[in-house]
Amino acid sequence: MDTHLFDWASELECAVTVCDNEGIVVYRNSKSAKTFEKYGELLGKNLRECHGERSWGMIMGMLESGESNSYTIEKEGVKKLIHQTPWRVDGVVRGLVEFSIILPGELPHFKRD
Repeated sequence: MDTHLFDWASELECAVTVCDNEGIVVYRNSKSAKTFEKYGELLGKNLRECHGERSWGMIMGMLESGESNSYTIEKEGVKKLIHQTPWRVDGVVRGLVEFSIILPGELPHFKRD
């Protein structure tokens, strides 16, 4: 895969990790590399190697259904929004993108009509 397609993501202030439709990591930006450094080099590895059965089942489900998944987590006092969404080429799911975004302690919420 041509990683130049992801140049826009290289210096984002959130972790961006991309896998193909078999779960193989095909791209990760510098923030992703730092965030997941305990797993070593993830490029070329299958996400199944670093996920439990439940999580792997969710990944496979998103790849099959084309649906997204979002949730928040907190680790060591740091809150994050995780958004996992399929990426497509000509309408066909080709893999998943995961955005891991650090959230501020107080997050404004606006309701708009």
